[in-house]
Amino acid sequence: MKKPFTQGAVWRALWHRNFALFLAGQGLSLCGTWMQSLAQSWLVYRLTGSPLLLGLVGFASQAPVLAFGLFGGVVADRWPRHRLLIATQTFSLIQAVALAGFTLSGQITVPWILGLAALLGLINAVDMPVRQSFIAELVPRADLPSAIGLNSSVFNAARIIGPSMAGVLVATVGEGVCFLLNAISFLAVIGCLVAMRVPPRPRAIQENAMVFLAEGLRYAMRTPHVRAVLALIAVLSLTAMPYTVLLPVFAGEILHSGANGLGMLMAASGVGALAGALRIAQRKTIRGLGTVIARAGVVFGAGLLALATTQVLWLSILVLVAVGYGMITGMAGCNTLLQSLVPDQLRGRVMSLYTLFFLGTAPIGSLLAGAIAARAGTPLTFAAGGLGAILGAVLFWRALPGIRRHVQEHGLLPPEEFVPH
Repeated sequence: MKKPFTQGAVWRALWHRNFALFLAGQGLSLCGTWMQSLAQSWLVYRLTGSPLLLGLVGFASQAPVLAFGLFGGVVADRWPRHRLLIATQTFSLIQAVALAGFTLSGQITVPWILGLAALLGLINAVDMPVRQSFIAELVPRADLPSAIGLNSSVFNAARIIGPSMAGVLVATVGEGVCFLLNAISFLAVIGCLVAMRVPPRPRAIQENAMVFLAEGLRYAMRTPHVRAVLALIAVLSLTAMPYTVLLPVFAGEILHSGANGLGMLMAASGVGALAGALRIAQRKTIRGLGTVIARAGVVFGAGLLALATTQVLWLSILVLVAVGYGMITGMAGCNTLLQSLVPDQLRGRVMSLYTLFFLGTAPIGSLLAGAIAARAGTPLTFAAGGLGAILGAVLFWRALPGIRRHVQEHGLLPPEEFVPH
């Protein structure tokens, strides 16, 4: 039977049943996740009014990835990823139920928020590398750009829908309802995972875990495209990505727009991010992707510099569309580049490094951003993040000739399919 999608279509990965199920479940669950993210940030800001504590909650939710992210990659390469995902999503459901219960009963405090945020971070330390590497099991390599782009698109469509709904719900019925709806949404993704028909994957040779981990680290250190991507991700996560942690302060103190305004700001960033993800999804190959990633980093940084100068809600919304576009075009591009060139037997460990540098350095950035904002103000913190993003993009651009030579010399892909430039 002829496929209804052409090879160059954005939607071609949806022809694969398992990926379609994966995407449907993720879409519903991620709406709940973004609702919880906004509601939790606003809850902390409402209880404390402190940008430093907002940064501390961001640190607590992401620090476990820094501590245990590499372990998650080892697990992803040694055990069935499908079963691991069902387990991590079930634990995430339990975490959301606990957060909803404490909030709705009026017993929620900042220490409880910090503890539950840390628990979710520990779950994500395993879930993120498993989920990222699992996508490659659902589609053939030729459809990876479509699959990764569509996955990012759903992530960012949820980023539009979730915060918009949460802004209204927080203002009318409170944060606890958002946490409860997030818990319910996990049932969708667990149901879709159970409905998949995933062929058994041969288990890796059960060598010593440290030897297994060292093999992945050696590969990453010796491979130009992996080194360059991880360095760019680290710079962006440390300097630019923490802008999201400070959006409640920006909405409350600079724009005076409240929870509804915060929802609109996050949704605007999601609109731009969705456009960027769809741009990656429509690519037939990864030829020229290096240039796209570098330019996206510049757009991300320039957007943050512009955001630092705005004090009007509608103008901030427009700027955040550009910020979201640059951020996700770069992130999804990096993900596609890695997954297209990394051997399957190393995929989990390499994607755990991606997760480590993406989320693991973010807690340090969140603390740093919170401390700078407490002393120098939120706009200056945005500006510093923008300069960091532009610097990272320039360094990545300079690494592209070396990546091109490595790909050609090692025959990683056919010459007509990919030459980064």
